[in-house]
Amino acid sequence: MRLSTWWSGVRLYGETIGALPCAVYERMPDGSKKPNSDHWLYNIVHESPNADQTAAEFWESVVIDLVVHGNAYSLKDKRGDGSIISLTPLSADPKNMSRRRDQAGVLRYSFTHRGKLYNNLTEDDVFHIRGFGDDGEGGGLSTLSYARESLGFSEAIAAAAGTYFRNGMKSSIFFTQPSGGKSLTSDQRKDFRSAFIDPYLGGEGLNAGLLEHGFDVKSVTLPPKDAEMLLTWRFSIEDLCRWLRMPPVLVGHAAQGQTMWGSGIEQIMLGWYVLGLRPYLGRIEQAIKKRLLPASIRGKIYAEFLFEGLFRADSAGRAALLASLGQNGYLTRNEGRAMDNRPPMEGGDVLTVQSNLLPLNQLGKASAGSPEQQLRSSLMNIMFGGDLDAVIEAKMKSMIGHNGGPSLREDEAA
Repeated sequence: MRLSTWWSGVRLYGETIGALPCAVYERMPDGSKKPNSDHWLYNIVHESPNADQTAAEFWESVVIDLVVHGNAYSLKDKRGDGSIISLTPLSADPKNMSRRRDQAGVLRYSFTHRGKLYNNLTEDDVFHIRGFGDDGEGGGLSTLSYARESLGFSEAIAAAAGTYFRNGMKSSIFFTQPSGGKSLTSDQRKDFRSAFIDPYLGGEGLNAGLLEHGFDVKSVTLPPKDAEMLLTWRFSIEDLCRWLRMPPVLVGHAAQGQTMWGSGIEQIMLGWYVLGLRPYLGRIEQAIKKRLLPASIRGKIYAEFLFEGLFRADSAGRAALLASLGQNGYLTRNEGRAMDNRPPMEGGDVLTVQSNLLPLNQLGKASAGSPEQQLRSSLMNIMFGGDLDAVIEAKMKSMIGHNGGPSLREDEAA
């Protein structure tokens, strides 16, 4: 976590998912769903999972453990009927948490929490969310463990850069004397060191000295330019982002040929929402359903993160979206107002559509009970004694000779 790239990536996952509200829904007989804030699960996942943490803090700690260790654990505190009172986070560090399967195939957990040793607890007592893969012991694969070499490489680069700049960007050097020169005496070496070597190693400013008797200076380290330190550092950032499945731009690093702004960045963020965040949210939601709810109500009650909040547009775009949803019968006016935290208004609970959205074969026709249709029928009765269409049809027949009148070509009659 001392590496800025790793810190930033893990933090972004934790804080983003922690900020998403987790709602509880009840599935209705017709297949629809409705919010259920009265169920005991709502208080656990949305309000207060335990006495110490808010829901945001709890889910943030869960996601950090999932991202880093591949597993997240919480200790269940239950009522007599099996419902959950609280969830207390447990350390996911393998040094503290051990898992094994007994002869019956039951997964058992042993760990120390707040100075107390717990042995052989089952999933009835421990809420376990598993990350990607299978470690062979009923858990997910640890990203930290598999990324150890990449992390060590990044730490080595940081250490080398720190040493280089701490020494005032000085290279390692040797002083050489001309060929055939005599060896220095002990006193001469001390004088030479105090006059040239010590100022070079310990001076914070520029040091200059006169080398006598033909002495020369040779650098024996690779210059930073030749070592391509910056390019190597850039590679390490992108490598760690690859482990975290995160676009480098989200940790403040612009990859080659990429800017930090524009519609392209927006699409990158949307891709991360879908491919980076959504898998974690899906794992958590399914773990809640399987390991917190009794089997008898799993098909009726479930929890779901309100993921759509991440796609909230700017004011103009959001206004256009709500207007379109309201005008096309997708949302009522009050449902749209609720999305902006506005109170409901009278008459706003009905679905509406624009009246010009009619099938093509109905264009120009009014409904039978509309005032326009009633007025049209009254005028037809007064003027023609019946329906206008019937009058026109009769007149056309007489014009083309069907009733013994003068015969006209059909195109002329038309």
